[in-house]
Amino acid sequence: MTPGTAAPVSGAVEGIVDEAVLRRLCEHVGGSLGTVHVKGGKHRLLHRLGGYNKAARFGPWAVLVDLDQDRECVVDFVRHWLPYPAEHMRFRVCVRQVESWLLADRERLSAFLAVPRATVPRDPDRCGHAKHEMVNLAGRSTRRAVREEMVPRPRSGRPTGPAYSARLIEFAREHWRPDVAAERSESLQRCVTRLAELTAPS
Repeated sequence: MTPGTAAPVSGAVEGIVDEAVLRRLCEHVGGSLGTVHVKGGKHRLLHRLGGYNKAARFGPWAVLVDLDQDRECVVDFVRHWLPYPAEHMRFRVCVRQVESWLLADRERLSAFLAVPRATVPRDPDRCGHAKHEMVNLAGRSTRRAVREEMVPRPRSGRPTGPAYSARLIEFAREHWRPDVAAERSESLQRCVTRLAELTAPS
């Protein structure tokens, strides 16, 4: 590591969309994301949170998890799962899902999905289920490919379409503006601030 530069951040996330978001956020604050543990669900991630916290005694870590409907208060959620965070741990909670943070860049998302900007929620942190909101928006798209890839097929039994994650990863990597989105999402703004502290050169 070059003197005066921050070490790459190790990460843990629920899924591949979360990984793309976390990587974009680290880049946004001038840092870099190293090894990322994609746990395939919230339960598995939280089960290993103690181990990640121990590792954060020796290097920077960022763990990203959705609040979902588990609790009303983020502070209570964090205290329950990680009452004693290590110095270099940043345990960040998406209110209420990572899609909320993507919805917060209304202008870019409306263009990406080909839907009117007015249909994108103004206060995404208050969306009870941001994933459902994202799918519903995709269903209104004027582009057939967006509808076919992001909206679940009839009787499929799936909550999203076959390329839902791939589309959101593309948006997060190439179009999403964290600084703009943070103006509409308090939970995202807090995450940006805390990641900036973690990635600041020593």
